[in-house]
Amino acid sequence: MAEFVQTLALGLLIGGVYALMASGLTLVFGVMRVINVAQGAFLVLSAFVTWWVWRATGIDPIALAVLTTPLMFGFGWVFYRLVGARLRSAPPSMSVLLMFGVALLIEGLLNVTAGNRYRSATPGYFDESYTLGPISLPKAPLYGFLAALAVLAAFYAVLNRTWTGRAIRAWAQNPSGAALVGVSAVPTATLAFALGTASTGMGGSVLSVLVPFFPASHYEWIARILGIIVLGGLGSLPGALTGALILGLAEALTSVYVSPQWSILVFYGVIMAVLIVRPQGLFGARVREDVAA
Repeated sequence: MAEFVQTLALGLLIGGVYALMASGLTLVFGVMRVINVAQGAFLVLSAFVTWWVWRATGIDPIALAVLTTPLMFGFGWVFYRLVGARLRSAPPSMSVLLMFGVALLIEGLLNVTAGNRYRSATPGYFDESYTLGPISLPKAPLYGFLAALAVLAAFYAVLNRTWTGRAIRAWAQNPSGAALVGVSAVPTATLAFALGTASTGMGGSVLSVLVPFFPASHYEWIARILGIIVLGGLGSLPGALTGALILGLAEALTSVYVSPQWSILVFYGVIMAVLIVRPQGLFGARVREDVAA
């Protein structure tokens, strides 16, 4: 029984981190209806920035999120104003092609500057754990999980408790109606894209500690992130959180009770099984009802 509870705890920690990785992408899609396939590259870029600063200064890599998050926010803001805004009226396929090109560009730059090798930040507490009765909670995943909760809570507060957040939600649901009440399209889309990119700042700092990474590892992460937001329902933050927790638990249970080699197969198998029953994802129907209301 203790082993089962321990596995559930680890699965929830992993799922929380997955939710952090997926939150930015689902926010951008929910507002702009653009699938940012460069989100994984942004994540790996932030992980490399964290790794570089950690190597140079010794500052805790997860704490470096206070640097990488505003840095990626600024990057997202400038990128959208210079490039993304020009594609607002273009077909969705053009946006996907553009972002895929951006991902390849980032991968190439990282290959040149950092080399095509695995990197990982290992702070002093990397192998330490907290003991809670029969359960052992590794410090690094726990800190990453708490950081993920902080970012998700911030997203929720901004979107639901501020005028800016209400403007973003209004524009996502009805751009024409939002424009009639004074919500400007370009500033709103820019802010949403910048917030979505900022989440990769925190995500990259957490990733640099929990999982070894290299420039081309963004392919793996964008596949996982897309799977999570499709499972949860495109554009739904609660759906992304729920889907991430389900997949984190499925991975952990499979690794312990079957084999770690089967965990990836089960990850995508769960997505396929849910989508067969609910093609719109777990929270897809709920989003459409909110829009209709």
